Amino acid sequence: MKILIFGGSGGIGLAIIKQLLTQGDNHVVATYHAHCPAYRHPQLEWQALDITNEAQLLSLSATVGSLDWVINCVGVLHDSSHQPEKNLKSIDRDWFLTSIETNALPTLLIAKHFGANLKPSLFAKLAVVSARVGSISDNKLGGWYSYRSSKAALNMLIKGISIEWRRLLPQACVLALHPGTTDTQLSAPFQANVAAGKLFSPEYVADCFIKLIEQSTPEDSGIFLAYDGSVIAW
Repeated sequence: MKILIFGGSGGIGLAIIKQLLTQGDNHVVATYHAHCPAYRHPQLEWQALDITNEAQLLSLSATVGSLDWVINCVGVLHDSSHQPEKNLKSIDRDWFLTSIETNALPTLLIAKHFGANLKPSLFAKLAVVSARVGSISDNKLGGWYSYRSSKAALNMLIKGISIEWRRLLPQACVLALHPGTTDTQLSAPFQANVAAGKLFSPEYVADCFIKLIEQSTPEDSGIFLAYDGSVIAW
């Protein structure tokens, strides 16, 4: 299979790449933003890309050729100046928009420009890393306004894309996937309160995600799944 992974330099993305390249005859094209990872493999091609830049996405779609899977692992929760908001007083307009631009909009643009790349495949898959905190019905604690809102928007996009693709790419499956708390840079500031046994390695999450994507069918398109295969309410 030929697989495109956005965010291949992140913890989950890189773990997925490594696992895919040990299974069968897979060819992986993976993107990074600032720094190209040191990991190399004969069946791996690295591409520098700003996922928020539509012109760069369009250029990649025009050159990458036919694809079987597209996986978007890009996401932002915090940076050196911003942490998840604890209250309304903490809201920063620009950070809210950055969260939407990074966590939600790219998947819409990916679907716009890479649907044609997936169309020839008999087992086309579009999977994105979402988060349980993006579930509106599961929100019992409040806070984290920017991250929650951007992931809720992502989930709605996945639902909408799946409906349109039932007509345009009926063989495709579109999935939102929740990794649980994974031992990556994104979750590092919040790991102290994670229950024992609930901090997962990127390798474990990658294995779970690949199995979920492999097992999914067009009838599953448009659902929100946790790493263990359980369905999460929107």
